[in-house]
Amino acid sequence: MKTVLFTLVITAMLINFNKVVAQDVLDGIYVKEHVPARKFVPYYHLREADVMWSKKIWRMLDLREKINHPLYFPKKNVDDRMSLINLLIYGMEKANMIVYDASVDDEFKVPLTHEGLIEVFNAKDKTIMVPDVNTGELTEQIQKGEIDGAEVMKYLMKEVWFFDKQKGRLDVRIVGMCPIRIYYKDGDLEKTDPTPVKVFWVYFPAARPIFANHEVFNVNNDAERRTFDDIFFKRLFNSYIFQETNVYDNRLISEYMTGLDAILESEKIKNKIFELEHDLWEY
Repeated sequence: MKTVLFTLVITAMLINFNKVVAQDVLDGIYVKEHVPARKFVPYYHLREADVMWSKKIWRMLDLREKINHPLYFPKKNVDDRMSLINLLIYGMEKANMIVYDASVDDEFKVPLTHEGLIEVFNAKDKTIMVPDVNTGELTEQIQKGEIDGAEVMKYLMKEVWFFDKQKGRLDVRIVGMCPIRIYYKDGDLEKTDPTPVKVFWVYFPAARPIFANHEVFNVNNDAERRTFDDIFFKRLFNSYIFQETNVYDNRLISEYMTGLDAILESEKIKNKIFELEHDLWEY
């Protein structure tokens, strides 16, 4: 009886010891507390009377550019890091963040459901025919659908540039962003005709709390990781103007300019915005 009791006590001690060891495992040298507890810097209050000029533009952010890589990688979640699209999907599914149907408009009117997200990524379960290893006959097999965030190669960003006469400066605020999935159709075996599709629209101010609590990779210092909110708030990305508000139903630049002319038109709009601020001052 004593032997059995002694054995049970030793077993219980070993189990508890294993639990303690498992809990003390840390992939690093300290517990990260700064970023998970961070809060975003709120915008200063802006009155309509203080805005003497404003311009709404749409920018295209290409993740294939090197400066934008921190928003694209990692393709699969690594430790406490994830790509921007995976973070947005996480916010939608886990943090009750509302995303909006991009097939309707860009004015944040119709919320997108999880089923709609599956539809946009074509991530439904599929039935495929697989040969049986024993008989050689084709049998049906369910292939589970999966959202491939690596297909999101671009982001369309809507922002408003304005001149605040109270502070005497030109400023900008991002209103929304839309991931763009670029994929190849099943019949395009040589992958020569990429097809872009808008995934959903995110109201940027509502996403800032999540952006402020998740870090992106810093190529120079692992101990000083920026957050997604830092990237956008400090404008640490590259993009080009894709569209501006105009009398012609806000037509795209690509509808009236192509090739090099479209690039020059984009630069022309950008320079016009910055020259406006300079022209308001006398030297």
